[in-house]
Amino acid sequence: MTTNLTAIIADDEQHLANYLSDRLNALWPELNIVGIAKNGLEAIRLVDDESPTIVFLDIRMPGLTGLEVASRLDAKTHVVFVTAYDQYAVDAFDRQAADYLLKPVSDDRLTRTIERLKARLAQAELPVGVADILKQLATGLPTAKSASLRWIRASLGETVRQVPVDDVLYFQAQDKYVSVYTREGELLIRTPLSELQAQLDPDEFWQIHRSTIVNVSRIAATTRDVMGKTLLRLKDSKTELQVSRAYAHLFKQM
Repeated sequence: MTTNLTAIIADDEQHLANYLSDRLNALWPELNIVGIAKNGLEAIRLVDDESPTIVFLDIRMPGLTGLEVASRLDAKTHVVFVTAYDQYAVDAFDRQAADYLLKPVSDDRLTRTIERLKARLAQAELPVGVADILKQLATGLPTAKSASLRWIRASLGETVRQVPVDDVLYFQAQDKYVSVYTREGELLIRTPLSELQAQLDPDEFWQIHRSTIVNVSRIAATTRDVMGKTLLRLKDSKTELQVSRAYAHLFKQM
């Protein structure tokens, strides 16, 4: 069994990389996190310097994507992809038997990944053939930020308005539609929240609840109430949004 277990984490969102590192330290203390890379090029350099047992790779990073980094790794390196994408991407990973974590990373999902890695390492199994899965994943996953949604056609009564995404304060799922909130008021779209999330820039729009996605640039402050719940106050000075426990870690350092 491998005794010197090392890993690096590559994610351009520092708070998410730190969170994953903290949870790995708690759930797998035998694993030594030897570095955190902010982009694909840093990841390659860290891999060359440290020769880690495991690499946790965010799919979308500047410089080189996680898929591009994976294609350059030694065949003995175990890879875990970290993705914020929707169920289509998750299905693609499942079909190819690739290890993956879906953002925001939950302890339950991370524990299952750890157990699979431990089993493979204990039996000295070779990593899943990364080269064999990259072609399908690369064609199935969007990588360019230029593809992010810039305009939304939303309804206000009988009128359809063209709304710049930057003007949106937050999106909130209702029964049969999604409400789009701007400074001017509420509009409606019929695109499901999960489909909408896949089209938004993940650096600019964060999911904070299963029914809510917020424009990060519109957040004025974060607070905690007497029950310990995280609340966001927006810059319009009147809107307050609750962050569910699953997403509270996104705001620990804000």
